[in-house]
Amino acid sequence: MTPDRFFSLMLLLESRDAVTTHDLASALGVSLRTVTRDLNWLRDAGLPVTAQRGRHGGVTMLPGSGPDLTRLTPDERDHLSLVGLDEKQREELEASAETRRALTKIAASRSRRGDGLLPLTDVVHVDSRPWLQARADGVSPAALIGPVRRGRRLRIEYSGTRRSHPRDLIVDPYGLLAKAGTWYLVADHTRVPRMYRLERITTWSEVAEPRRIRENQSLATVAAALLGEWAHDHAVEVSATIDRAQLDRARRIFGPRIVPDDHDAAASVVKVTIRFREVEDVRALLPFGSAITVHGPIEAKARLRDLAVELARHYARSAGP
Repeated sequence: MTPDRFFSLMLLLESRDAVTTHDLASALGVSLRTVTRDLNWLRDAGLPVTAQRGRHGGVTMLPGSGPDLTRLTPDERDHLSLVGLDEKQREELEASAETRRALTKIAASRSRRGDGLLPLTDVVHVDSRPWLQARADGVSPAALIGPVRRGRRLRIEYSGTRRSHPRDLIVDPYGLLAKAGTWYLVADHTRVPRMYRLERITTWSEVAEPRRIRENQSLATVAAALLGEWAHDHAVEVSATIDRAQLDRARRIFGPRIVPDDHDAAASVVKVTIRFREVEDVRALLPFGSAITVHGPIEAKARLRDLAVELARHYARSAGP
């Protein structure tokens, strides 16, 4: 459990008489299994967390047994509730100072440990950014957080991956999303929700109008729906076989878009289905070389063959004597 999720979980338990594990999972943005593991961790640590089954049951914690939050300012409580951000991302959001002050107050209000163990914050560091991430250009999250919190519309110039020229858009923002080390602006454009990578927003300005978001929608619900669409949005299903030794690598790259049909655990190759948005996206299979063999559909196999031929010709022309 990360320090951020620990304090967020404690805040939820202290602020409600009883809360279900489903509500905890939704609020923290994790699975039911993760919430159950976190609650067991709290019990093992000696915190008086109890769970009662039934219609009016839920998870509770004895009053006064959690961290002392009475000394925190509203801003400190607000920043402390940001779940899942590491120190680098908090700096990008210019939220690290408030968080450090809040954690310092909480640490000062608790008695010194008597078991000789070092504090978790001294021995656990969280960095949720992907490996080998290039320095991001574009707008910083700290620059946008002001107008987003004021509930204003934004005019952005956005350079998408599938367009040669930036688009000028008026958007109605729900807020900012940090996903896999990348910042996104979650907003409606013409009443349609979208995710805009901040590094592709070349210019922006605040519009002197209140945002016009859809009724009964929030940042959490819209972001969850968009992420679900991204994971399952596909028009092409590629059937292939892949060397078993490369399966874990493929899972890291394609995530839920690759579905193994692993009935024969002893086989050296695994049958898989890989979902792509369009045929051109099969170029993502080139780094696997002969470790993956595409069997269908015909257009996907043909496009991959053409790409491989183009690559071979390129290096044949540039090869020296």
